[in-house]
This record gives sequence, structure tokens and C-alpha cells, in this order.
Amino acid sequence: MQKYIKASKKIRFEGNGYGEEWQKEAAKRGLSNYRTTPEALEAMVSKSTVQLFEKMGVYTEREIEARHEIMLENYIKKLQIESRVVGELSLTQIVPAAMTHQQRCLENLRLQKELGITAKSSASLKVLAETIGQHIAAMVEQTEKMRLARKKANEIESARTRAQVYCEQVKPYLESIRDHADRLEILVDNELWPLPKYRELLFLK
Repeated sequence: MQKYIKASKKIRFEGNGYGEEWQKEAAKRGLSNYRTTPEALEAMVSKSTVQLFEKMGVYTEREIEARHEIMLENYIKKLQIESRVVGELSLTQIVPAAMTHQQRCLENLRLQKELGITAKSSASLKVLAETIGQHIAAMVEQTEKMRLARKKANEIESARTRAQVYCEQVKPYLESIRDHADRLEILVDNELWPLPKYRELLFLK
């Protein structure tokens, strides 16, 4: 047991494996720490990996390359699907709901102006309408940029390069679009919001 404990010491970590603490500790221990899927998959076809698998009779180099190619294509396909779904949800559900709520705010402002109401509520409504508009504009813009980035990536023949481009140029839009969607979720009327909210997912009735 002591032998195995000592042999595995470098890779054992009882802290948060997803936190910054582990990033520093991994570097300190001299461990590989791949941050993205394409980078991690490259380790599969490294010279040392191929030699080990061939020596142990697990896979030939050709078999490893084939599996590597399949994994890259699966990664690309998943990001394709995710980005298309996010784009569709953004433009056909979230943006329309946000626009409807914004329109209600603007209509309320118009009525207050007609009645001569100049209270703080008017200023707050104006800020709310502007904030919603900013998130709507950002979502529409980033969804289009994501579509163009995906189109450009799809023209790349090499699965290696295509996967890297998807990772670096398409995937980041998923996070930024989601950020705007999350912000709109807490601003838009609950009755207008077309998707389950976080609280509904956590606390089902």
C-alpha cells in the first residue's frame, strides 16, 4: 500500500480540482494540465502515448489516430449543436420575450409622461428599458457573430484545426450569450419568460 501511495503522490489532490489552487499545484508538481478538449485529445496521439499503447498491445498507431479523429469530430458536432440551439433560443424565445417586456416599460413611461408623472419610478423604468435593450442588442449581435464563426470553422478540412477553431472562436460566444440571457432572466416579467428559470429547476413544484 505504501508503495502505491508514494507512486501516486503527484496526481493525488484532496482540494478543489476545478479551482485556481489546483492549477498552481499541478504546475508545481510538473503535471500536464490541459485546459481545453482539443489540447487534452492531443495527448492521446503524443509519441509517448503511442509507444506505450503499442508496447502493451492495446492499440496500433493507426487505431489511435482513428479514435482521435472520431473524438475530435464528436467534440465539433456537440459544439455545432449547442451553438445552433443557443442561437435559436436566443432569437426565437429570449429576445422576443425581452422585447415585449421592454415595450411594456416604454408604454408605461409614455403614459406617465402624458399624466405628468415625473417621479423616480419614471427614471427607473427608463433605466430598465435601456438595460434590457442593451442586452437584446448584445445577444443579437453575438449570435450572428457566432453563426459566422461557425460557418468559417466548418470550411476547415482538418479536424484538428477545426476543433481548435470551434474551441477558440465559437465556444466563447456560448458563455457571453448565456451571460446576457441570465441577466435578462432577472429583468423580464416571469409570465413572459419562455424557459424554466433557475429557481424552477432547483425547486420543482
